[in-house]
Formats: sequence, C-alpha cells, structure tokens
Amino acid sequence: MEKEEGRNQTLIMEFILLGFGDEPELQPLLFLLFLLIYFVTLAGNLLIVVLVAADRHLHTPMYYFVASLACLETCYSSTILPRLLTSLLTGDRTISSKGCLVQVYFFGVTATTENLLLAAMSYDRYLAICHPLRYAALMNGRVCGQLVAGSWISSVPLCTIGIVFLFQLTFCDANEIDHFFCDFAPMLRLSCDDTQILQLLMFILAAPGSLVPCLLTLVSYVCIITTILRIPSATGRQKAFSTCSSHLIIVTIYYGIVIAIYVVPTATMSQILRKIFSVFYTVLTPMINPVIYCLRNKEVNESLRKVIHKLTAVGHRHGIRKTNFSVE
Repeated sequence: MEKEEGRNQTLIMEFILLGFGDEPELQPLLFLLFLLIYFVTLAGNLLIVVLVAADRHLHTPMYYFVASLACLETCYSSTILPRLLTSLLTGDRTISSKGCLVQVYFFGVTATTENLLLAAMSYDRYLAICHPLRYAALMNGRVCGQLVAGSWISSVPLCTIGIVFLFQLTFCDANEIDHFFCDFAPMLRLSCDDTQILQLLMFILAAPGSLVPCLLTLVSYVCIITTILRIPSATGRQKAFSTCSSHLIIVTIYYGIVIAIYVVPTATMSQILRKIFSVFYTVLTPMINPVIYCLRNKEVNESLRKVIHKLTAVGHRHGIRKTNFSVE
C-alpha cells in the first residue's frame, strides 16, 4: 500500500530504454560496433553449426552439444541486439510495456536454457573423463538429444509462470529504464504494486533454472579436476584437460559475469559498471564462444582448415576455367 500511495497513479503503457546515453555523436559509433558484433556472432555460431553438420568426425555428443549451444547463442543475442540496433539507428528508445515484457520472457527462456545446457555439457565432460569406459553407453545420441530438448522444454514453463505474474503488474509514474534492454529487476522497480511476493516467486523459480545448474556444473568440474590430477603422466593430464578446457573457459566467463550482475548487491556497483557487465553477459559472450571453441579445439580447427582448403581449391578451379574460357 505504501508503494501505491507514494506514486502518481497515471498508468504507463510504454517505457524509455535509456541505453548508453543520448550523445548524438556516440550513437552512430555504437550502432556500427553492435552491428559488427551481431554479424560476427551470427557468422561464428553458424560456422560452428555447419562444421559439426558437415564433418562426420565431429558427429559426437560433445560437438552436438557445441552446435546446440551455437544455435542457442544465436537466439540469445537476437533477443537483445535487433531492438538495440533499431534504437541506435532511429533514435527511438521507446518500447511498449507488453513489448518489454515479451523481451523479458524470451531473454529469460534463452538464459535459463543456457544454464541447463551448460550443465548438460559439463555432465558430458564428467562422463568422458571420470568414466571413459562407460562413456559410449551412458552418453549416446538419444541421451544427448534428450538433454538438449530437456534444457529447452524445462525453461519454457519456468519462465512462463514468471511472465504471467509480470503481466499482471501495474506500472505508473516513472517510465525510464536505465538499461539497454528490458530486464526483470529494473521493471519491478517501476511497478506501483507490491512486488515482494513476486520477488519471492522469482527467487523460487530461479533455483531450478539457475542455481541448480550452476551447482551441478561446479560439482562436475570438481570431479573432473580431481580425476585429471590423479592421472600419473603429464601428457595424459594435458590431453584430458584439453577436452574440457574450452567449456571450462566459457562456464567461468558466463557464471562470473552473471554473479557480478545478479548476486553482487546493487548498492556496491554503479549502474554504468552494471551495464558494462551486462554487455559482456548478453552481447560479447555469444560472440566469443565460437572463437574459444575454434582456437582451443584441434578437431574444430582441423575441420575449419579442411573447409577453407576445399573452398580455396574450388575457387582456384573456377579461376582456371574462367581463364581458359577467356583464352578460347
């Protein structure tokens, strides 16, 4: 009641995303920067999917997970960047309240799916390193498909429950969101309803969608590292670690930034720093994941070299044919 009495009851039907400020000379530079990031993200993740699909040597559960993560990252960045690019290009920073809630929903679905998928990938690495003799029996194509499908299917009802309650909120008085996309916490602060019960509900929903996958990933890597340290030869340890190093780097970056944004108290972090961390979390992470897998994975590197070699050979043959045709 106190929250309702302290605010003007003029209902808000649209929000203004403040983004990165309103300096006119900065907007074109930001537009080009984020457009380049979006293009690299789409191209890099599409490349991973094509390589895994085309190279039969990559038809294994680990690379099926990698391709699934690449597809997810494409969806993940597409919930944020197209709207941000439109805003930077046109200067129109308004978004309807329903449109904002829809963005929150799809962002929540893709983020929750990523949490679950990263946990599934860590379980795959746990089986490969800690139980190598049973790996083929425990992690086959059917199990792999079930884990990927389960990650998507589980995230939808969790986020649907939350968004149903969010749609019932009334927004009044202030309509400015000091962020570059619609996120759950900033929207709650603009509501003139009592949101304590909703915050408790969101915390409960976050447990199976975020906390449990994070703990499972942590436990998996504790077991993995313990097993690797028990390998007597340095070559064996290096070989075992190389199979999970790319995923470990991605998990560390991802959860490190998530904890900084959502766990560290708001009072101890400025809004500018929070936006910077959010850029890493929502924009840069989907872009660098393909880079990490390409740079640190020998099989993906080899597959990429084969594709480049084939394209070069085709281009060379086409050039020869064109030259011969010109001579004739």
